[in-house]
Amino acid sequence: MQATADSTKMCVWSNWKSQAIDLLYWRDIKQTGIVFGSFLLLLFSLTQFSVVSVVAYLALAALSATISFRIYKSVLQAVQKTDEGHPFKAYLELEITLSQEQIQKYTDCLQLYVNSTLKELRRLFLVQDLVDSLKFAVLMWLLTYVGALFNGLTLLLMAVVSMFTLPVVYVKHQAQIDQYLGLVRTHINAVVAKIQAKIPGAKRHAE
Repeated sequence: MQATADSTKMCVWSNWKSQAIDLLYWRDIKQTGIVFGSFLLLLFSLTQFSVVSVVAYLALAALSATISFRIYKSVLQAVQKTDEGHPFKAYLELEITLSQEQIQKYTDCLQLYVNSTLKELRRLFLVQDLVDSLKFAVLMWLLTYVGALFNGLTLLLMAVVSMFTLPVVYVKHQAQIDQYLGLVRTHINAVVAKIQAKIPGAKRHAE
């Protein structure tokens, strides 16, 4: 039973990962364009209006479209003297409820990620590995400067743009990027080695 549950989790994760990769690498240009454009529109809207206003405007836009289409189809049926029924009948009859198994499946996946994150944070804050905790401290220190320059929405907007552009750029210029990343990684490893050599016990914990 446990093996089946683990297999299901891996299958769900694999499916999500595959779909995300297809989107980020623009393998279906139309689908990626719609998703990317929707994210940008939503984030730009949030920079200008409050969350409540954006949700309200989106709801009004959707209602305006559906109500107008419903009225148009009703008038058209009256003029043509046809009885095609409700224009959204297929969608109204579509099953959209989540089963208990689906809810349990997604809950288990979420629980797995939350537990993994909590364990990693505990390891960093309680200094299980001194070098890793120092790296985390440097990252947090750098983020204080980033936070002073950009607000949360701007960072989120930059992250979304990067997610949809950097993978494609990397594929096109992989050789050059790997070369520079190798140089950076070598430099960082050299700095970490110097720190480990100067801090008593750091090298032993890292090993």
